[in-house]
Amino acid sequence: QVQLVESGGGLVQAGDSLRLSCAASGRTFRSYAMGWFRQAPGKEREFVTAMSWNGGTQYADSVKGRFTISRDNAKNTVYLQMNSLKPEDTAVYYCAAELRVGLPSLRSDDYDYWGQGTQVTVSS
Repeated sequence: QVQLVESGGGLVQAGDSLRLSCAASGRTFRSYAMGWFRQAPGKEREFVTAMSWNGGTQYADSVKGRFTISRDNAKNTVYLQMNSLKPEDTAVYYCAAELRVGLPSLRSDDYDYWGQGTQVTVSS
């Protein structure tokens, strides 16, 4: 069992930066691929980025070059550094955990555990 708690969301202006954190419970954190997804009002949840247990990464095209995922296995925490934020980045951001070998999945259905989400609002 893995419990995930996100933090770091807020209201920022376009062009600003924000760092989200996701703290995980459980001794097997390092075995999980960790992903970030987001859901804007009236839209489906979409993949943002993910990192495998050994550091392999995947990014959505819309965030490449602006967002960076990282993880600290000693702290059981995964981070999402978001730079050059745009109004279209406004959404609830969720972290998720997937037990997988190889590159992490881009499909939300493949993830086993989810956090409660944190709101990110980018004003123009």
